[in-house]
Amino acid sequence: MNSFGKILRLTSFGESHGLAVGGVLDGFPAGIDINTDFIRTEMQRRKPGQSALSTERNEADEVQFISGIFEGKSTGAPIAFLIYNKDKKSSDYDALKDVFRPSHADYTYQEKYGIRDHRGGGRSSARETAVRVAAGAMAKWALKQHQIEINGYVSQVGNIRCPLDYTQLNLEDTDSNPVRCPHNETAQAMEQYILTLKEKGDTIGGTITCVIKGCKPGLGAPLYAKLHAELGAAMLGINAVKGFDYGSGFSDLDKTGSVLNDTMRIENETLTMESNHSGGIQGGISNGSDIYFRVAFKPVATIKQVQQTVNKNGENITIHAEGRHDPCVLPRAVPIVEAMAALVMLDHFLMAQTTRML
Repeated sequence: MNSFGKILRLTSFGESHGLAVGGVLDGFPAGIDINTDFIRTEMQRRKPGQSALSTERNEADEVQFISGIFEGKSTGAPIAFLIYNKDKKSSDYDALKDVFRPSHADYTYQEKYGIRDHRGGGRSSARETAVRVAAGAMAKWALKQHQIEINGYVSQVGNIRCPLDYTQLNLEDTDSNPVRCPHNETAQAMEQYILTLKEKGDTIGGTITCVIKGCKPGLGAPLYAKLHAELGAAMLGINAVKGFDYGSGFSDLDKTGSVLNDTMRIENETLTMESNHSGGIQGGISNGSDIYFRVAFKPVATIKQVQQTVNKNGENITIHAEGRHDPCVLPRAVPIVEAMAALVMLDHFLMAQTTRML
């Protein structure tokens, strides 16, 4: 299960400390400009070592395209690409070869496959998400040609929450600070809290809010390919994600239908929604309003403190993990969330073309 999507299908490969990670993006429409500057910018937003809030691993994360592009445009053939791993320190993991780290995939991978790459988590490492961001950048650029914009931001770190709704924020300010929260006062509090935990060798999680604007009605499908279900599956497939909700979600469970129903009216011969508690999706299909959702991330599992665990020999031991890890994954996860959302939206945009003969 290393492939994602239906018409637009991404297959990724590679491990954290292998030669490279890479992908094959199949079904990408022909004739789309491949904006390498935009792709590079998106990769820079995800790459390690970009601030004191992220891991010290230093990767350029340059994308090398192998096929599917001619004279700067997609040809309709599979787009294959590589992202080389340059700053590997596999020796940092020598002591963990036979150890199952708490809350990591070490034990479950060993049980499933009977073998695992202990260097940085191997295939289970978030290093693989570089592939998703590269592919997602192409999808984001294609969607921009149809005025569909996707913007994510950090809305909560620990118990520090952004006090404003996304409609009250300037999402263009998201990248103005290392936390990627477009509310400056909240961003400063989040940054200080993360740095304090980093000094203690601890980690913290939180939420990312993502907003999709410009989506016309009709994307998605009822029953087994609901748009919100596909977005949820995409988000839950990201490392460290523990939850997903869209629209009013879990926050308004105390409200009644008379409060939460999005009433409609016609204004200037155009149908408009009086509210958007549905999060832009009804019956699994987009309704033309903004699509917005939240993704909950757990604290990074690797902490620089002594912990109780077990080894492959069934012995109780203690470990003190080394290596380079984020004290909070949220700032670097924003472009990953956006990328996965873009892949889902472009996939459904392409599927919509097959629904009716126009």
